[in-house]
Amino acid sequence: MDYVRKFDIELDKDVYYAGETLTGKVVVQNIENIKVQGIRLVLRGKAHVEWKITRAGERRTVRDDEYYIDEKKILPETALPCSFESKIGTIRYYIRMTMDIPYSSSPQGIKYFTVIGPHIDCMDERYMSPCHAKDKRYSCCLCCNKGPVLLSAVLERSAYCCGENVRLKTEVQNGSDENVWIICRFVQNVEYFINKGVLGMNKHVTHRIWEFKTDEVCPHHSEKFENLQSVLQVPVVPTTLVDVCSVIQICYSLKVVMVMDNAGEVLELEFPVTVATVPFRIPNSPMPILQYDVAALNVEGGMYISSEFQLGQVYMGDDETDTDDVVLYRPIYVCVPHERIQVTNIEKEGKMSRAGSRISMTRLFEKRPFSPPKTKEVDKEDSSITDLNKDFLTPEMSKLDITEPQLEVIDHMCTDFVNKADMTSLEVPNENYSPAPSDSRSSNQIQEQDCILEAPSCSSEQTLIMFNIRNVDEMFIR
Repeated sequence: MDYVRKFDIELDKDVYYAGETLTGKVVVQNIENIKVQGIRLVLRGKAHVEWKITRAGERRTVRDDEYYIDEKKILPETALPCSFESKIGTIRYYIRMTMDIPYSSSPQGIKYFTVIGPHIDCMDERYMSPCHAKDKRYSCCLCCNKGPVLLSAVLERSAYCCGENVRLKTEVQNGSDENVWIICRFVQNVEYFINKGVLGMNKHVTHRIWEFKTDEVCPHHSEKFENLQSVLQVPVVPTTLVDVCSVIQICYSLKVVMVMDNAGEVLELEFPVTVATVPFRIPNSPMPILQYDVAALNVEGGMYISSEFQLGQVYMGDDETDTDDVVLYRPIYVCVPHERIQVTNIEKEGKMSRAGSRISMTRLFEKRPFSPPKTKEVDKEDSSITDLNKDFLTPEMSKLDITEPQLEVIDHMCTDFVNKADMTSLEVPNENYSPAPSDSRSSNQIQEQDCILEAPSCSSEQTLIMFNIRNVDEMFIR
């Protein structure tokens, strides 16, 4: 209504855990007295997935929802999934309010907030046990076996809170004749499910969060990397969701890959990593201070902002580029106080796809300017000279008995004529030439012109040869 200037909810905080009570106030600003029957508040929490498929030549949208909170004012003390935003699926918690005004439209408002969950403690026993992995590779040349390459790694614990460093130690034994090195990769795997129909559908998305390359190990040497924890850091990412939400699953893994100069990636070790909500702490020590931040821009949950949460400006056609969007809501995640580390030290290749490369190459080929081919010298014994020159002779002159030296001179004169003649204004030196009266050809069309070239004497007399140039461009190309 026009006389309601503001209708909003102000919560005491924007982050809640399962089991906490939401506290806040409803703000109403009006310019006239109004009669209100009441204000209704509805607390909701649901997960939603949606994408498009093609069935029987028809494009359709499939979607599925799962509700966690429905018309309750207190969050239940259960394992709630964390707030999550992506292009395919979302997990949102919000309060919807409605003002009941009789005989008038009812103003509505909505307030989104973030839920931190589920409860995962890094101090749990199942996460505190170290993980060991080892792999070996032999290479052979004919019947001779070369020295093996061995890769072993130890992950001291498998659960980390955002902002903590990964405690990883690796060892390399290089018995080959090539240099080897290690690449550590932190990977996010997100799977979306639609539990409708007989079999249902799913969609899998993988993101490589960071990559770190170690120093090279020389042939027939061994090396231990025990200080990787100083450079490997877990960025701010959504919490691990396994068996909590039936439509969205999120898990992480740490891959340790051995790379050789010529063979490429030869060995790979994979450790499952759990992103927790309660950080690691020393026993009998106070709880560390926690912070909250938005997810990294290269993971699901941080790279996408829905259009309903963006308040931008309308482009007016001016040259000014001041079009900063105002983001109304983004989910945040728990992390320990940390200083962000740039982990990736591998330069990425160009992101142009193969299809794009092919299109660009085709366009470049079409727009390439024409360049005349270079004139090649032909041996005198080549019989193709006679065929080439007879194509340019008129029917009257083609019956003449022309010797081979004369044909060579004619070919040379044709080349000089093409190089020196002006193609835009070709003059006919024969004054006696006059077209037939019935010849009514347009100037825009390619005209047939007869021209006389005077060749130098091959013997003691001069030879005049008449050419019929049917297409100047065609002769130029030849």
